[in-house]
Amino acid sequence: MTPLGEVLPAVTCTAQSTMLTGTLPREHGIVGNGWYFRELAEVWLWRQSNRLVAGEKVWEAARRRLPGFTCAKLFWWYNMHSSADWSVTPRPTYPADGRKIPGIYCQPPDLAHEIERELGPFPLFQFWGPGAGLTSSRWIADCARLVIDRKRPTLTLVYLPHLDYDHQRYGPDDPRSRAALRAVDGLVGDLAGHARRAGAQVLVVSEYGIRHVRKAVDINRALRRAGLLAVQDTVVGELLDAGASRAFAVTDHQVAHVYVRNPDDVGLARAELERLDGVADVLDAKGKEAVGLDHPRAGELMAVAAPDAWFTYYYWLDDARAPDFAPTVDIHRKPGYDPAELFLAGGQRTKLRLAYRLLQKTLGFRYVMDVIPLHGGWVRGSHGRRSADPAHGPVLIGSAHALRPAKPPEMTDVFGLILAHLER
Repeated sequence: MTPLGEVLPAVTCTAQSTMLTGTLPREHGIVGNGWYFRELAEVWLWRQSNRLVAGEKVWEAARRRLPGFTCAKLFWWYNMHSSADWSVTPRPTYPADGRKIPGIYCQPPDLAHEIERELGPFPLFQFWGPGAGLTSSRWIADCARLVIDRKRPTLTLVYLPHLDYDHQRYGPDDPRSRAALRAVDGLVGDLAGHARRAGAQVLVVSEYGIRHVRKAVDINRALRRAGLLAVQDTVVGELLDAGASRAFAVTDHQVAHVYVRNPDDVGLARAELERLDGVADVLDAKGKEAVGLDHPRAGELMAVAAPDAWFTYYYWLDDARAPDFAPTVDIHRKPGYDPAELFLAGGQRTKLRLAYRLLQKTLGFRYVMDVIPLHGGWVRGSHGRRSADPAHGPVLIGSAHALRPAKPPEMTDVFGLILAHLER
């Protein structure tokens, strides 16, 4: 076991892409869990196409070197339309009546029927949202065992998300988070044991360390008050007008890409960010270059939160004008990450609303599951900035002691470590 160097931003999509390409965001292009698509003037998070990731992937490099090599990519991000032999990723279906039906996307397509016959439907509502918990990670681990046994891939990549949930809800030192750690440790132990019995070596990697936070920073509200962020006032509330904004932020835990339309406004936007309590640093072009983030998808500026702070996506100034999706679990329409989706708004009234919404769903009526709080005050754990202390960052654990790195590896080194295990 050894500390693993973090990449900036220390978030899921960037970290996983760095490990699987052996390159920094300046090369693979995944500058966060989402970014501003300038040509569309729209913010998109949690896209799925592997074609967004530039560069050779580790399974492609292994296939060139090892005759008969195969790879199964299970729930690692950017898992659609990749060149892996087998892939499984969450993919809900959205009927025209507004429902969200849990499902998975698989290549080859018949793999979905094979998996769901054995395991039942993927528990999407335990994968994210107020109900997120061990159930989804257990389903993924069962899926991994099934694929290992039936397909015998040379390399199996498995992503178990469980530690994110309670560590963000309660903070990493809370007893409930320690219980979550014990629970997923048992799950990983069973899966690793299964893989070892099948003759495999095991590498366990994490993408980041989660830190205790106590402060939510409304970075977009500050830009709006400065006259830089524009909204459209609609019948469903205020909507961010990214294309008309002089500056706005795509928030991602403890980092935020700040997109500034006119170069003349960069200084003004930076000044507004630097005076915010909870902003530790603002990276300009040189700062981004120094950390490997100099890519066209990145914002003109990147804000980095203080260790005990994180950034909300909120841009409205009056909750009465919040967009209709704000109190719902909606990872695709919100122009930033929203950990408040892990909570139910408190009180008996919310419980009654939830019961009513579930009744509407059961009866087939249209409904809005508006039960999420419009504040970040309950969030107690976050990530995204790099740790000053390696003990608070990600780790790498390996079963092949002979391949232990001579010094703590960087995240870009995981690519080579995987190949070294395969060629051993």
